[in-house]
Amino acid sequence: MTRPAKAPGLALGAYLAASRAIPLLAPMVLNRRLRRGKELPDRWREKLGQATLPRPKGKVIWLHAVGLGETLALRGLIDAMAAQSEAEFLVTSTTRASAEVLGANLPARTRHQFLPLDAPAYLARFLDHWRPSLSVWAEQDLWPGAVAATDARGIPLTLVNARMNADAHARRARWKGLYADLFARFRLITAQDAATACHLQALGAKGVSVTGSLKAAAPPLQADPARLAAVRTALAGRRAVLLASSHPEDEVALFTALRPATSRPLVLIAPRDPARGAEIAARAAEHGLTSTRRSMGEGPDRDLWIVDSFGEMGLWLRLCPVTLVGGTFGAVEGHNPWEPAALGSAILHGPRIANFAGDFASLHGASAALPVAVETLLGALREDHSAMAARALALSDACRAGLGPLAANLLALT
Repeated sequence: MTRPAKAPGLALGAYLAASRAIPLLAPMVLNRRLRRGKELPDRWREKLGQATLPRPKGKVIWLHAVGLGETLALRGLIDAMAAQSEAEFLVTSTTRASAEVLGANLPARTRHQFLPLDAPAYLARFLDHWRPSLSVWAEQDLWPGAVAATDARGIPLTLVNARMNADAHARRARWKGLYADLFARFRLITAQDAATACHLQALGAKGVSVTGSLKAAAPPLQADPARLAAVRTALAGRRAVLLASSHPEDEVALFTALRPATSRPLVLIAPRDPARGAEIAARAAEHGLTSTRRSMGEGPDRDLWIVDSFGEMGLWLRLCPVTLVGGTFGAVEGHNPWEPAALGSAILHGPRIANFAGDFASLHGASAALPVAVETLLGALREDHSAMAARALALSDACRAGLGPLAANLLALT
C-alpha cells in the first residue's frame, strides 16, 4: 500500500540541495579509485547509476548493506523471502570486496550492483531501471539521498539488522533532526539488540523491534568443489586448524603459542587483508616458524600455510575442524563467529570480542564457543571440539529457521 512521501525537513533539505554537486567530482574520484584498484573496471559506472545487468521480470526486492560482512548476512533473509514468494532480489553495497565475495555466494534469484553515489541524477537512473517494490536497508548505513528518493516514489522502506553502539550513537546525536527525518520514512525497523533499539529511538525511530543478528542466520559460505578436492588431497590427511580473518595481534598470539612446541597442527592463516601475506611470513620466521603462501602457488608443507587468497573462506572452514576467530586479540574486538558455526568448525576466540558481544554471548550460553588465552591456545588447537562444533551448527541452523516471520512481515509491505 502506497502512502504520500514525506516532505524533507530543514537538515535533509540542505543535504539534498548540496548533493546536487556530487556529479561535479564523482567521475574524477571514481577514476582515481579505479587506477588504485579500488573499483572494478567493468562495473565502476554502476556508482553513477548505470546498471550493468537487465532488470528481471516481476517483483524486485532491493536490499542494501555497506560492506562484506553486512552484505553476506543478508543471504539468509533472502532465502527466507524466496521461500515465501516468487520475487527477484537485488543486493547493493559499496565496497569491491563485498561485490566479489557475494558474487561467489549469491542466493537464488539474486544479483548484485553497486549503490549509486548519493546524487539525485544517479539515484533517479538507478530507480528508473530497477523499479523495486520494497527497499530493505541493513545495519546502520543510511544514505539520505537514496532514502529520500526511494520514499518519494512511494516505495516502502525498511531497516533490518540495525546495530548502533554508544559511540556510533554519540556521533549521530548531533544530527538528530536529520536521522529523525530519515527514520520517519521507514515502515519497519528491527534491531540486533536492546541497546541498539534504545539508540535508534533516541534518534527519533518509532516502533523498533529486537530480532537478533542476521549474521547468525546466514547460510554457509560456498566453496568450489574442484578446489576443495584439490586442497584436501594436498593436505594428505594432515590435521589442519584455521586462524580466520587475522590481524597482527592475532598472529603474534598464535606464533607465541606455537613457538615452543615440537608437535604442532598445521595452521592455516587467512588474513583479513590478503595483501599482508609477505608480512605474515616474515613475522612467522622471526618466531622460528616456517610458512608457505597460497598466493605464490605454494602448498601446505610447512608449519603454517598462509592462505592469502580472496573469497575462499568457505573452503578453509570446510577443511578445518577448529577455527580461531581473528580480531579477538586486539583492538578490532572480533569478527563474525557464525561463519565457522554454519560449517561445523569449532569456534575458539581470544579475550576481545566487544564487536560481536551478543553473538558470542549466545554461543557461550549454548556451550558452542571457547575463549582462549595465549597460554592455553596450543592445547585448545590440539583438542577434539566436535561436540562443541555440533552445538554451534545446531544454533546456526535454528537461527536460520527462525527467519520466516521477519520475511513474511517484509513481503507484506510489497
